[in-house]
Amino acid sequence: MLFRAMLISLFSFIACLSPAFADSDAQDDKAAIAAFMESDVAKKFHNSAYGYAVFPTIGKGGFGIGGAHGKGRVYRGGKKTGDVSMTQVSIGLQAGGQAYRQVVYFQDKRAFDEFTSGEFEFGAQAEAIAITASAGASAGTEGTSASANESQSETNYHKGMIVFTMGKGGLMYQAALGGQKYNYEASK
Repeated sequence: MLFRAMLISLFSFIACLSPAFADSDAQDDKAAIAAFMESDVAKKFHNSAYGYAVFPTIGKGGFGIGGAHGKGRVYRGGKKTGDVSMTQVSIGLQAGGQAYRQVVYFQDKRAFDEFTSGEFEFGAQAEAIAITASAGASAGTEGTSASANESQSETNYHKGMIVFTMGKGGLMYQAALGGQKYNYEASK
């Protein structure tokens, strides 16, 4: 019963955040990408990627049980191919709320097709590279740590994908992606 009450409270909290984080048009996508382009590391991937998914705002909150949700779009060749939503549920010591941006770059058609197959989930060991607005945050993939200003050769795709996050109104040094589920719907 307590678990159910906490779950209802969590989703009520996230629902209250949703209107404040409802960035969902092309201008918001462009602003999010422009913020990531301040990092030479992210810029390298943006300029060479087969495609990408951008989430202008993901709201994250919790009290014991946490959750995150955001909506974004997927692009290939500069054109929108569809809409995507991300949902994450976590259990553990946590309290509060946060908002952040996220971009997922696809190295090739295989990775793009895997992500846009309908439903996609990152494995438990997947991590994101955190970028601050000044592009100087620590960064890591699969536990490897490198400064966002260090050699770009130290930061590589993992299974054809790489994820960058950027806190909005705060810092987010590392984001665990395990448990993040993505639902893709192609444009009509």
